[in-house]
Amino acid sequence: MSRLLEGRVAIVTGAGRGIGRAHALELASHGAAVVVNDYGVSLAGQRGAGEGGSPADQVVAEIEAAGGRAVANGADVADFADAEAMVRQAVATFGGLDVLVNNAGFVRDRMLVNTSEEEWDAVVRVHLKGHFAPLRHAGAYWRAEAKEGRQRAARVVNTSSGAGLQGSVGQATYSAAKAGIAGLTLVAAQEMGRYGVTVNAIAPVARTRMTEGAFDTSAMALPEDNSPVVAWLASVESADVTGRVIEIDGGRITVENGWSHGPTRDLGRRWDAVEVGPALRDLLSEAPAPEPVYGA
Repeated sequence: MSRLLEGRVAIVTGAGRGIGRAHALELASHGAAVVVNDYGVSLAGQRGAGEGGSPADQVVAEIEAAGGRAVANGADVADFADAEAMVRQAVATFGGLDVLVNNAGFVRDRMLVNTSEEEWDAVVRVHLKGHFAPLRHAGAYWRAEAKEGRQRAARVVNTSSGAGLQGSVGQATYSAAKAGIAGLTLVAAQEMGRYGVTVNAIAPVARTRMTEGAFDTSAMALPEDNSPVVAWLASVESADVTGRVIEIDGGRITVENGWSHGPTRDLGRRWDAVEVGPALRDLLSEAPAPEPVYGA
């Protein structure tokens, strides 16, 4: 195994199980010291569902047994103060912070007209605010380091989804949150580049607690199939890649284009309402709707 991340310090959120656990183990195997964050909740976001001890502690034990360095963290990543304390823990324990992998999340799938306000708020909170809060505090740390002449080759890897990029029936809340994460990634990449920070997102496809039961997962990739891409994005070698969303499906990686400009008609004047229908239908015929993509 290469030591691609030797000497680097990483936080991985939602790292007790599934894709996050795979990321933490992969980063540690490349030499990173890892803050293993996990709130210890069920698939629906309820605490106290773990069996036999903290999932984060179990991942830390795996990393240490393999000769790596790690520490557990039980922060609620969508709590502003908790997220700040998590960043401080990384700095206090390992002497700095170089990598933030935002992965934590859960689902409460419902058709749109059956979704409750509580379900909407809970899912948007953990996914979207749960990306914003750690990113905000890590970004403030990196900005301060840069201003003190200690600019770090910092990396952020967010977690979007095919559901957020192309839509997924029965996952309106989750899809909206994941689309928001893609947008947050683009803005953060533009704002934080001056401090030496790159910000990218992955859209992973994997058989996890979040996908099992939603649809047939028998042919889906494993969680760990996504992690080598994260490890490279977390390295100093990825300095020229930022503001990108990368879909991963087993051995296939795809750079997403997102809301790029498509076919255009310009009258050079204000449209009359009766002109819109024929023109818009012509444009739509040149840009067919994408097929839905279902990811983690």
